[in-house]
Amino acid sequence: MSKNLLENVYVTAGVPLITYVEPKEFLQLKIALRTRGKCVVVEGPSGIGKTTAIKKALESLNLKDVVYLSARKKSDEYKIKQIANGEFNGVQIIDDFHRLDSETKEKISDVMKYLADENIEDQKIVVIGINRVGDSLITFSPDLNSRISTIKFEVNSDDKLLELIEKGEDALNIKFDNKSTIVKNSYGSFQLTQLMCHQACIENEIDSECIEKLSIHVSFPCIQSAISSELSRSYFNIAREFAVGNRLRREGRAPYLHVLKWLSESDTWAISLVSEMQRHPEAKAGVTQIVEKGYLEDFLKKHEKVNDYVHYDKDTRMLVAEDPKFIFYLKTINWNNFARDIGYLQLINERKYDYALSFAGNERQYAEKIFNRLTTLEISVFYDKNEQSNILSENVEEYLYPIYNSEAIYVVPLLSKNYPNRVWTKFESKAFKDRFGQHAVIPIWFKDTDTMFDESKNYGGLTFNPDGDVDQQIDDIVNSLAKKIEESKITS
Repeated sequence: MSKNLLENVYVTAGVPLITYVEPKEFLQLKIALRTRGKCVVVEGPSGIGKTTAIKKALESLNLKDVVYLSARKKSDEYKIKQIANGEFNGVQIIDDFHRLDSETKEKISDVMKYLADENIEDQKIVVIGINRVGDSLITFSPDLNSRISTIKFEVNSDDKLLELIEKGEDALNIKFDNKSTIVKNSYGSFQLTQLMCHQACIENEIDSECIEKLSIHVSFPCIQSAISSELSRSYFNIAREFAVGNRLRREGRAPYLHVLKWLSESDTWAISLVSEMQRHPEAKAGVTQIVEKGYLEDFLKKHEKVNDYVHYDKDTRMLVAEDPKFIFYLKTINWNNFARDIGYLQLINERKYDYALSFAGNERQYAEKIFNRLTTLEISVFYDKNEQSNILSENVEEYLYPIYNSEAIYVVPLLSKNYPNRVWTKFESKAFKDRFGQHAVIPIWFKDTDTMFDESKNYGGLTFNPDGDVDQQIDDIVNSLAKKIEESKITS
């Protein structure tokens, strides 16, 4: 009788046989698959066993004419289009459904509705995707909800993960001394549990079934270090590509890097960028730019390798990791070291803004040009028009005062002839007047006025001539401000 081999017990790729554990949703899934006339939606976090469960359920039902497709594979595009046109037979499984374009999703929702209404017995569509993937189908066909079976997979319980571990223990005739460590760091993922058990055995030089019962020591730091070292060969460049975004800007606020760090801190491998920005006000301004202006969406469309590991839904503003091993790797990163290694000056920003612009309404056109060009460099700027939604219903003075008084590293007042005569510029100048002595105010003096902010005369600033080449002057101002914030961050 042959011994069980480690790679066949704790499986790091493919469908496990010896250590397969049915998720708690398995019976519900099995019933849904065998119900005639109803298509099935299976949704939930990546890496928790959705696809494996479907394959096992179909095997147990002995269903024939099963075709497995993935929206990730270009070779499957034609067959998926055929399904969208109703040209198929048997059971068609479409994995990564959330990656399909809206037009194809809508067509498939129409086909699913038709199959249900006509009670077609020899055709069934099963779609698999991340959380709330079924919502997109319901959006296209609101009355589809009662015509399909939706199975929502949740993160696997500790008991299920322990069951997997113990099946492997029995097969290899071993006993882990601290199974709870593996469970805790698996974050509900069968795949990560398999990976860590596999590595724990290697650390203890176990490659097959033991003749006598053997106790196995679980040292998570050793397991984590070994797995991380192995994974870094695949994932470091992916993480770096995402963290840099479209272009590395050393002096910038590193919004892509912050988003990736937030994702690593999630136990569900998914984050709402709306919620995260509220939780991290120091990074909100920079991240808002890449979200609101569509930079994040465009970036992922252009970078297919990164898009294989994370998915962004522009409508819900949800970012989802689609590979548990990628999340495991992210959780091992020392983020300040990582930021420095890839070229950023710093990761932790103690203040919400790099610059706060103060100007009279007559000079808004110039302020907006400065704002747009600085934010393109991923420099965080407070500009009132950009934050109107945040100011709504707030006490405006209470909202603005701390920004000019302390929350911006530098204040940039546009000192035109209109500046001293406006109510809000008077208020703002009171908030930052004491910061001249802190070298935190960079005045821009307009050539068309003799009225100067008295305090500003004692400190270095920039000049601007509205009658000259505006764009060239704005570029010069922005370049100077970018260099200043870079030097400031190097010093800090």
